[in-house]
Amino acid sequence: MVAAKYQETKEKGKAEMQKVVAVSLTSDMWTSINMDAYLAVTCHFIDDHDKLGTVLLGVEIFPNSHTAANIAQVKTTLMEEWGITDKVGCLVTDAAPNMIACARNLKIRHAVCIAHNLNLIVRKSFEHTPGLNDMRTKSRKIVAYFRTSTTAKERLTQVQERTGRPSLKMIQEVDTRWNSTFHMLDRLYQQREPVGAALASLNTDLTPLTSQDYEAIGECLRILSPFQQATVELSEEKWVSGSKVIPLMNMLQRAVDSEGTNMTTLMAGKLAENLVRRLRDTLSNLESLSVMTMATMLDPRFRTHGFFSQSKASEAVMRLKAECATVIRTTAVTPSPSDAPSPPPQPAQAAGPATTSGTNLWLPLDSLVDQPRTSNATADATVEVQRYLRESNLPRQMDPLEFWHAQKLAYPHLYQLALRFLCTPASSVPCERVFSKAGEIVSKKTNRLSPNTVKQLLFLNKNQ
Repeated sequence: MVAAKYQETKEKGKAEMQKVVAVSLTSDMWTSINMDAYLAVTCHFIDDHDKLGTVLLGVEIFPNSHTAANIAQVKTTLMEEWGITDKVGCLVTDAAPNMIACARNLKIRHAVCIAHNLNLIVRKSFEHTPGLNDMRTKSRKIVAYFRTSTTAKERLTQVQERTGRPSLKMIQEVDTRWNSTFHMLDRLYQQREPVGAALASLNTDLTPLTSQDYEAIGECLRILSPFQQATVELSEEKWVSGSKVIPLMNMLQRAVDSEGTNMTTLMAGKLAENLVRRLRDTLSNLESLSVMTMATMLDPRFRTHGFFSQSKASEAVMRLKAECATVIRTTAVTPSPSDAPSPPPQPAQAAGPATTSGTNLWLPLDSLVDQPRTSNATADATVEVQRYLRESNLPRQMDPLEFWHAQKLAYPHLYQLALRFLCTPASSVPCERVFSKAGEIVSKKTNRLSPNTVKQLLFLNKNQ
């Protein structure tokens, strides 16, 4: 039953991929409770109705060592099976060296998942902010106490009810995920009065957080709040997200820089300083990454306005003109069979007599006429790009694909580029979500499922 449904769904997906012009991929790896390793690859595209689409190409059992060559081989097999080898424009993964090397082996543009970038920025900033790690340690101990002690848990609930606060449980952080630290501190801060009252009435040697501690936590939360918003927005799967990376990182840097000047605690001020420095370095790298700059330029909500560096924006305009000219030349030399003109009749003999040296007097002119229309393509691309850039930006809440659906005839070559670049997701979170579901499927109760059945169930869960 599962195998038949899996095959049927897969064939439908393959048929849909044949209509698609370009795709981007994300991938991630996961190890089950049974120690079976899996590699997932998701495919992102703009369909023939100009809507964003996602399909899980496969969750492949991965018994081999996780080398770049082995990962590349599995991805190559999947791309060939789905008929998209020549359509892949970008591969989005985490920053693991084997994933980056895999993209290099496949000769595919690579982009590091922005969610992983943000995670690294915040975690490194935590490490270099004096006092913050000590604060996290104290907070973790308090949270662990209320999560593991039945008496403490009941006392906290009683205090919450008595003071009219919602009965919310404490949240423990996961050391590798910065946003779990945010949620832990945010919950503690919101429940600081019930937590303090509950601790005071319990027989414990835990050191409670002081009012000065909570003041520092409150200011750190104000600094980190924009990062939480950015992480959620850039992990979006149903809407265009890759084009938001540069503008949102730009806005993030400005927000933290501005908020940092209002901090009164040393801890929050230092945290803001560390975050801004790392954001600036990351943004500089992103504005040099062609796949992200092109996505930003081709999003009518941003165009050149999303860039921090005006010189990088100017470079992006030149790159867009060059990409557009390439599309014009390509479409000019590969007309469809129905549109292709009949070849002109060949002359029976040369149009003019050759000179005594054997050269033809008309050769320079003939060569000039036969040359590709390179200069015309460049000029046409410049006109199309400049006309597009002169338009007013769309409101940020609008779907950029609606613009391209309506304007595909007005900007035919830029539309082709939009299909290629706007399908790139900002993060590899879509693949991580596949494995979040995998944890539920391969639970302790169902760990007798074979790896092949797990693969098929995950495929159906994502693609139905």
